[in-house]
Amino acid sequence: MATSRVSLPRSGPAREALREKGQFWTPGWVAEAMVGYVLADGAGDIFDPAVGQGSFFRAAKKLSKELGRPIALSGSELDANILATALHDELETADIEDVKLADFLQDPPEGQFRAIVANPPYIRHHRVSSDYKGFLKLFAAMTIGRPLDGRAGLHVYFLLQALRHLKEGGKLAFIMPADTCEGVFADYLWGWITINYRLDCVVTFDPHATPFSAVDTNPLIFLLTRKEPRDEFLWARVHRAETPALKTWLCCNFQHISSADISVVRRGLVEGLTTGLSRFPAGDMIDTPRLCSYAQVMRGIAPGAQDFFFLTSHEITDLQLPREFFLRAIGRTRDVVGDTITTSMLDQLDKRGRPTWLLSLDGRTVNEFPEAVQRYLAEGQRSGLPKRPLISQRRPWYKMEVRRTPHFLFAYLGRRNARFIRNLAGVVPLTGFLCVYLLTEEPSFIERVERVLAHPDTIANLSLVAKSYGQGAIKVEPRALERLPIPVHVLEEYGVPARPSAAG
Repeated sequence: MATSRVSLPRSGPAREALREKGQFWTPGWVAEAMVGYVLADGAGDIFDPAVGQGSFFRAAKKLSKELGRPIALSGSELDANILATALHDELETADIEDVKLADFLQDPPEGQFRAIVANPPYIRHHRVSSDYKGFLKLFAAMTIGRPLDGRAGLHVYFLLQALRHLKEGGKLAFIMPADTCEGVFADYLWGWITINYRLDCVVTFDPHATPFSAVDTNPLIFLLTRKEPRDEFLWARVHRAETPALKTWLCCNFQHISSADISVVRRGLVEGLTTGLSRFPAGDMIDTPRLCSYAQVMRGIAPGAQDFFFLTSHEITDLQLPREFFLRAIGRTRDVVGDTITTSMLDQLDKRGRPTWLLSLDGRTVNEFPEAVQRYLAEGQRSGLPKRPLISQRRPWYKMEVRRTPHFLFAYLGRRNARFIRNLAGVVPLTGFLCVYLLTEEPSFIERVERVLAHPDTIANLSLVAKSYGQGAIKVEPRALERLPIPVHVLEEYGVPARPSAAG
């Protein structure tokens, strides 16, 4: 993440090129704060494993003048063209002469460093080749004792490699997306890190104060020292972009914070790792009842080719397909305006040309279906559907996943509209929703739980279990939703038992 004044395109070829290389440059006010932290104990050198356009080098030169002491610059960079652009903005050839043009992961520098600072490339797992994934798997196993889940992005491995090159007593500052501590690999990763290193501080940002306003990610700064671990750490929240208070605070080793621009709390390490380093402290909610006491959660159906399997009634009639092979379904969260889905709502969607019928075939052979279905499947065969990644895993390829009709749907991805939706239409949802199945069919209990799930305090707790993205967007996976804390006062308000054994 590396120049202080780069405005990222929101779409198009330029934005896609940045995504391919994971190059999102760090603003100067953040770079200076991070460099200030790693230099606060008197280090005379700084190493950046992903130099890019040189944001941290520029910050180090500025602090060198302010501190009145020389700072040696070194680093790694894979993209020679990007490194060359650093010379156009305050850096000289001598400043980058100790930058090694190499892959920091596969060809790291020799030795260790007292001060390491970076915004590693934000490259998601699906953009990494299978051969390189094989290397990363082996690297993780050798470093922390076991491979990480394949969904870990490249930035996670940069952190591990950098920690290996941190001197005893040295400091590291990395700015990375929140998935670093929210992914399925996070528990083991941070368990290993906090056993071997001291977590000094995690810096988070309000959505309107984010350093990367044009990037759909939630950035965090992780500040670590190679010293004996502690059972507490500082958790900070930045409320205003461009605030000088962040630099002041980090440059003085967290000694003073008097600005309203930043809030700081001291958290227990166990609580922080349990709740999530990107999330607000759980407070007294560690023992709060969870949704899993009352419900099970599954993802919606993944057709694999919605344009083929998800149809309107008009299309069904034109194709002369028997209705007996269709289920009423809902695919898009924006097709559900409120918190309830009804049959009349589906009918209105169908009239507007929105598909609401899912072709749900079983595993019988093609010849056992009516002739119209056989013709339609032949059309799908000719168009190559059986070769699509998801569909190719089904046997036979047209056999649809099966879901019981859920009591509630959950719109799990969004900025301000994540919500539970009462399923009065008896639909099955596609992957735009999660299925929420209550553990009882008792009607009055379902009605009471509906009020509990719609309560603002329950919805507010989604931030404690969700993955966070840019501009306040969240995503909640099925197992995470089952861990949703349900406030006791809300359960009491609607007469829902607070103990699992009493549910229903």
